Formats: sequence, structure tokens, C-alpha cells
Amino acid sequence: MNLRNYFFYLATSVVIIAGLKVASEIVVLLFLSIFISSIISSLLKFLQKGKVPKIISYLIVLSIITIFSLLVYYIINISLKDFLGNLNSYEKGFNDLIVNTIGLVEQYGYTVDKDQILQTLNLSSFFGFTTNIIGNIGSFLSKFLLIIIGIAFILAESKSFETKLKMIFKSNAQKLKHFNLFSQNIQKYFLVKSTTSFLTGFIIAVVLMYFDVDYPILWGVIAMLFNFVPVVGSIIAAIPAVLLSLLNADINTTIILIILYMTINISISNIIEPKLMGKELGLSPLVIFFSLILWGWVLGIVGMFLAVPITMTLKIAFNSNSSTHWIAILMSDLSKNRKDKENNF
Repeated sequence: MNLRNYFFYLATSVVIIAGLKVASEIVVLLFLSIFISSIISSLLKFLQKGKVPKIISYLIVLSIITIFSLLVYYIINISLKDFLGNLNSYEKGFNDLIVNTIGLVEQYGYTVDKDQILQTLNLSSFFGFTTNIIGNIGSFLSKFLLIIIGIAFILAESKSFETKLKMIFKSNAQKLKHFNLFSQNIQKYFLVKSTTSFLTGFIIAVVLMYFDVDYPILWGVIAMLFNFVPVVGSIIAAIPAVLLSLLNADINTTIILIILYMTINISISNIIEPKLMGKELGLSPLVIFFSLILWGWVLGIVGMFLAVPITMTLKIAFNSNSSTHWIAILMSDLSKNRKDKENNF
């Protein structure tokens, strides 16, 4: 491939990304419909293998996703309203906590500018940012009816789509094999990621209930959703609950809570998830970082949740074809493979 072709593909990519940004509201609904369909199609196949009639299988799957979506929306909506109602008391409580901490430091002979610290921390801005994120998620979930309709049509077309692919690739069995491999890996990734995200949110909600932190189910749902955002997602999801624990409990309990948050996220994301997902589906940390920036810019806050799934989809697509396999290698995290080879010697 000569240099002219590389520039052509680069220019094409720029035009496509610009188009996606302009049509981001529609694209987000389309991407989510496709991704969620790929997850629940496994459940659909399981039900049909169990001799459940096709129409009943569709109704069961759509009912599950509808009830789950409505439940998440209800929790976020109700909890957010209650949280906003108590926002002033939370801000006053944190300001008092900071003032008391400064007074304790000054007892040891240190001079601290109290006004400067309060202005720098600016808890009002932080809580505004937090409620804005949660509000965006709640607003987006309110449009989930369109996604459910999209899922219904995609699942209804899935069988005929397989027939169409066989007709398209009837003269090239290798391409059909590549597409099937691509589809299987995508389903495996989304199934594992969704399972580990739900597990993360459930465990964190139980932990927060035990420590009597306000809105434990809300922060559990946030932890589940932000588990799709690598690196920074778990940190962002932990901050509100940890700060609220300072008001509800002492510093020792808060430290224990921080340690538990880290343990849960590290155990699930770095131990359980890679074993279930397989090393071949790992992404380079550099690729993850820039994908967060790129898709966050293109698709907004939802793009940050979709950043890794979209990038993983591209990697699997590149990996499924021998001519683009080298791009998949560049996107991969080979550090774990190298460590495994070193341990074998």
C-alpha cells in the first residue's frame, strides 16, 4: 500500500468522524441499539435453544431490558431529586468540616488561609458537576424508548441478516468466517463487560448500605455505568459516595471505604475481567486514553461510556482480517503477553 492510499484513508476517517459528531444524537441511539442487541442476542439464542417459541423469546428479552431500563431511570430520577433537595445542607456540612480541619491544623502552629482553601475547593462547582453528569444520564435514559424500539427491529432482522450475509459471501467463505469471528468476539466482550459492570455496581451498593452512606443504590448504579469508562470511570464514581461518607461517618470509616472501592474495582477489572475476556481482547492504555478523548468529544458524555466498546469493535474488526491485522496489533496491550512469555522461561 503506497503513501497516497494512507492519506486517502486518513482523510476518509476525518470526514466520517466529523459526520458522526454532527449527527451525534442519532448516532448514540444507533450505537447503543446495536451494542445492547449484541449482548441480549446471547440470551435470545439460549431461550430458543431451550425450545422457547421465537415470539415469546423476543417478548421475554424485550421485557427484561425495558424493566431494567425503567428501574435504572426511576432510581436515578428519584435519588437525584432528593439529592438536590439536600444539596445545601451537604455543602454546609463539608464547609464546616473543612473549617474544623483548618482549625485543628492551626492548633499546631501552622498558618492557613481559610478563605483561599474554601475558594479553591469550590464544593458548589463540584456538586454542580456531579449533578450535571447524573442529570445527563437520567435525561438520556428518558429517551431509551427509541433504543428499545431499535433493539426490537435489530433482533427481528437478525435471522434474515445472517441469510443475507451468506448470500453476499457465498463466493468467499473466508470473509464470512472473518465476519462470524468478529461477531462472536464482540458478543463475548459486551457480555463479559456488562456482567462485570453489574457485579461491580451490586457489590458497591451493598458495601455502601453496610456503611450507611446516603443513596447507596444510586452510587451503585453510577459505579455500574462508569465501569464502562476505563481508568477514570471508577474514580469519578467513587468520589460522591466517599465524600458523603465523611458526613455520615468518621475518617477511619471513609478510609476503609476508599480501600474497599479500590479492592473491588482492581479485583474485578484487573483479575476477573481479563480472565473471562481473554488477553486477545486487551487494548493498549494509550489507545484507551485517546479513545476516551476522541469519542467523548464526538458523542459527548455518552461517548465516554461507548469509547472502549467502539474502539474494541474496531480492533476486533481489524483483527478479523489478515490485511488489517497489523493495526489490531498496534492497538493491543502486549505487556501481559510479554510477561507471560518471560514467566515461562
